[in-house]
Amino acid sequence: MIATLIILILAVAFFVNGKVRSDIVALCALVALLVCQILTPEEALAGFSNSVVVMMVGLFVVGGAIVQTGLAKMIGSRILKLAGQSELRLFVLIILVTAAIGAFVSNTGTVALMLPIVVSMAAGAGVNTRRFLMPLAFASSMGGMTTLIGTPPNLVIQDTLVKAGYEALSFFSFLPVGLVCIAVGLAVLLPLSRWFLSRKNKSQDDTRRTGKSLAELVREYGLADNLFRLKVPAGSKAGGHTIIDMDIRRRYGLDILEVRRGDVSQHRFLKTITQKVADTSTTLQAEDILYVKGDVDRVKQLADDYRLSLLDEHATEEAAREGGGLDFYDIGIAEILIMPTSRLINQRVKEAGLRDKFNVNVLGIRRRKDYLLNDLGREPIHNGDVLLVQGTWDNIARLSREEADWVVLGQPLDEAARVTLDYKAPAAAAIMLLMIAAMVFDFIPVAPVTAVLAAGILMVLTGCFRNVEAAYNTINWESVVLIAAMLPMSSALEKTGVSACISSALVNSLGDYGPMVLMAGIYFTTSLLTMFISNTATAVLVAPIALHSAVALGVSPVPFLFAVTVAASMCFASPFSTPPNALVMHAGQYTFMDYVRVGLPLQVVMGVIMVLVLPLLFPF
Repeated sequence: MIATLIILILAVAFFVNGKVRSDIVALCALVALLVCQILTPEEALAGFSNSVVVMMVGLFVVGGAIVQTGLAKMIGSRILKLAGQSELRLFVLIILVTAAIGAFVSNTGTVALMLPIVVSMAAGAGVNTRRFLMPLAFASSMGGMTTLIGTPPNLVIQDTLVKAGYEALSFFSFLPVGLVCIAVGLAVLLPLSRWFLSRKNKSQDDTRRTGKSLAELVREYGLADNLFRLKVPAGSKAGGHTIIDMDIRRRYGLDILEVRRGDVSQHRFLKTITQKVADTSTTLQAEDILYVKGDVDRVKQLADDYRLSLLDEHATEEAAREGGGLDFYDIGIAEILIMPTSRLINQRVKEAGLRDKFNVNVLGIRRRKDYLLNDLGREPIHNGDVLLVQGTWDNIARLSREEADWVVLGQPLDEAARVTLDYKAPAAAAIMLLMIAAMVFDFIPVAPVTAVLAAGILMVLTGCFRNVEAAYNTINWESVVLIAAMLPMSSALEKTGVSACISSALVNSLGDYGPMVLMAGIYFTTSLLTMFISNTATAVLVAPIALHSAVALGVSPVPFLFAVTVAASMCFASPFSTPPNALVMHAGQYTFMDYVRVGLPLQVVMGVIMVLVLPLLFPF
């Protein structure tokens, strides 16, 4: 028992100190429990196979797909319209929407779904995400208090009452308690989040990129100026011909920036768009769309000669897009700076071998303050020139790896990761809704963890990610390891009798002071234990003690058991007390002390108000 307490105290001290990463502290505590033989290897590693931990991994992937497809931005923009220009209204909307979802979906699932949406909303509103993410996690737990299925401790006290012969609670017996929790949470979080969570964080400093965004490059080089779309209809003379056969650049003075090809399926959920760099060997097919840059008369001449359909008179990057404008799903652009020692100096662009070796096109040259955009093939390359190149993201990555003759400016692959596959948003939305339905409705015979894993796999298989590696990159392993390594601590506290000793000692010592004081003791004992033990385990441990204590005093056990479930669910003072707290820790770049500053006052205020309110809602 003493060894367990020492390990727990040391772990908390390191968490508070913050100089060692939280996941490393949790792993060290886990190893210490193994070395001291408090836990067997099977017990110590059980956290890594826990369904909540596995669900967290799947939900990171689902959340990543929601971001990658632009679905988060779409939903966020709708909510932003409701909020208008008011940060207060936006804060209240986030709390209420999250709580409403949390009433029917697990709090972990709620946060994973809302997190990317809230990040997009904060970016759109120009507000620090730190202000919203911790309240988001807390709101999911508050919403869970409104229904019987909202959080596992609610089911625990329901089971305890039924087994003791009392009447079962109804689905919405918890609603008054949940509404009080949400009201208290809003009132306390509004000032606390403004005081402690609004400072500028590191991620905002990191947003100052050394390179230019894709949109900035498009504007700077005027790629959207004089941009036209030509469609190859069935029966067109261009069908079956390569671009070199048509000799478009020499005959018409036009540049083909891209060939876009949709797949044979027109079903919106299976829709796929393939972008091809317009190299000389590209063979045109019916329904292909050519993105052509140049003089409008020359474009019309090309369309007439090959019986091509001109889809629009003129498109710019700001134009409403239904496949129009410039997108960077498969192909991208980047700037490369020619080094003074480069072998390319004084060579013409067409002789430099960039297309032959790397399969990239040169779209423009920036030479001091001048921009060269036409007839580039004959242009000699000078020392200090900046070339705007276009190719697939893989080929641009190859350019980044071979920098003897040039330096790739900025971080083009980071920019590629920011490109949303917006044509996949309907597929992501359908998968997300199916996952939520499987988690909410009992008549669907699928466990929540199964639904989440299936949704994650479907997001990958349907192309909501650029590749599998992109899906893996969305998983925040620090949060996963933190929860997985801390879960066995609850087993250690129960196994060594620490939990039972604390519970029974506090409850027994307060029994002589009346039901209100005893209920307060039960509430704050549960609240303390939940900081180190999972809320479900704490409820299972304390609920029978609360029931027996109430029976011994000759009063109704209902307010006592509600005190247990509220205290077990309303735990905000540490990042590992609940999975939602851990989920937002990395995204908000919070420290352990951030949770203490904001979560602990909320936890205490919530406890005081609940001790006063519960006897009014459920009399002794």
